[in-house]
Amino acid sequence: MITTAAPAKLSHNEVIKDANPTLAGTIASTLADARADRFSEDDGQFLKFHGIYQQDDRDARKVAKHYMFMVRGRLPGGVVPASQYLVFDHLAEAYGNNTLRITSRQGFQFHGVVKSGLGKLMKGINDALSTTLAACGDVNRNVMAPSTPSTSPLVERVLEDARLLCRSLLPKTRAYHQIWVEGQELDLADKSEKDFVDPLYGKTYLPRKFKTAFAIPPLNDVDIFTNCLGFIAITENDALVGYNLTAGGGLGMSHGNSETFPRIADVVGFFSPEHIEAVAKAVLTIHRDWGDRTNRKHARLKYVLEDRGVEWFREEVARRIGFKLESARPFKFTKQGDLFGWHRQFDGNYFLGLYVETGRIKDTASCQLKSALRKIVEQFRTEVRLTPSQNLILANVSQESRDAITSILAGHGISVENQATVIRRASMACPALPTCGLALAESERVLPDILTRIEALLTELGVGDEEIIIRSTGCPNGCARPYMAEIGFVGKSPNKYQLYLGGNESSTRLNRLYKEIVKTEDIVTELRPLIGRYAQERLAGERFGDWCARMLWKENPPAQS
Repeated sequence: MITTAAPAKLSHNEVIKDANPTLAGTIASTLADARADRFSEDDGQFLKFHGIYQQDDRDARKVAKHYMFMVRGRLPGGVVPASQYLVFDHLAEAYGNNTLRITSRQGFQFHGVVKSGLGKLMKGINDALSTTLAACGDVNRNVMAPSTPSTSPLVERVLEDARLLCRSLLPKTRAYHQIWVEGQELDLADKSEKDFVDPLYGKTYLPRKFKTAFAIPPLNDVDIFTNCLGFIAITENDALVGYNLTAGGGLGMSHGNSETFPRIADVVGFFSPEHIEAVAKAVLTIHRDWGDRTNRKHARLKYVLEDRGVEWFREEVARRIGFKLESARPFKFTKQGDLFGWHRQFDGNYFLGLYVETGRIKDTASCQLKSALRKIVEQFRTEVRLTPSQNLILANVSQESRDAITSILAGHGISVENQATVIRRASMACPALPTCGLALAESERVLPDILTRIEALLTELGVGDEEIIIRSTGCPNGCARPYMAEIGFVGKSPNKYQLYLGGNESSTRLNRLYKEIVKTEDIVTELRPLIGRYAQERLAGERFGDWCARMLWKENPPAQS
């Protein structure tokens, strides 16, 4: 007897995408309903494609659910013209919580937006010739690129390709423009809308999110190997000759699920710049066609590479682009992170790197960063660039304007020199509580205090001047890329974290789980013997993460609970 296995059951997200390929859902009608303070669960999934996350204030849950929204902008390479920045600053005050948060993918997030202000915020962003479309959702998201104006035009050349891919990999649905710009429902009586299928993504888009980045060696400031799709610039005589393609990176995982794990990307091969769009679309459509649509926890491109292998993937790319990739060209990354203070650009202008604690642009009693930036951008029309480490650059500043900008910052409690300690400048945190619905523990709100305690420990043990890359997230999805850090904290439950150790300065190596649960109050106690050993056993110039890899990994202690 011949039997046929039943087809695997698709995830709920796949079912609703198939039924609503325009991504419109009932968003417009709910938006117009003043009585509703939230959208349906299905519309909440469609909203992500529009750059919006529906959340609630988790600090207020004991009283009642207070629904609100996080809105994320899509800004290729993190470049923000002065006019757009001033609009964002105003919108954050008028419709958000008066802060702007720099994401780990070089975008802006507006937090604390209530439904009555959501439409006005979204229209304001689009009126400023910016967008939130595809900042989230099962599509290619914001394309990352080096943000620091360099000593050569190469950064600007790579930015051109980042912008190209942001445009060419954008979904084509008209629902976004109709809802947020025109303020209308999509007319599904129109056959072209009713039968809409995205020409690149197809009817059901991708199985999960898709992340793309560019990097220019020796600086790995975008954490290139954590992306689904990556392009490593290869140069000769300071001119771009092509890219090494990387694929299959990604850091998200789920606690207690061994089938999910962080993975660094494979280097697949080399190609010349004119093929950038074809190669990008080939990789994206491999994810579209081969990604797991039955289990969203196993749906990222990294699992396609892990399950099928890089050789299969290389052949599939070649089949889709019509030629074989060349062997990867030599390259070397030496570090990641940002430059701070004043630096000269290749064109004779200057840029200023500014440290932003946990990426949150706000005013406090001691530091009025948001007000200072608004005054500077208004007066000098400076371009703003957002870095992958959640800091900020004021770019294209004339030499004559430097002193005045420095003076404005000083008047708002911000020093251009010695902006923060080496530990803080190398740190990152995700927002976590109270806004993120996935957070299991605090991150942004507790990391500054944790760093203060770690800094005191380092000073006590005689290594206070050593940079250690420390990153924290409130859940295992890893938005602040903790699995690449020298010390990574990953939320497990309230006030409890997994402790990861052993990333490196160039961000080319995953760290490893050292201890399953560490309470917030026990972090320094847990680190004391390790850092004490590091102070005594380190080689000349050896960083803490490299010492962990050399000594702790060799000893291979089991994770403890």
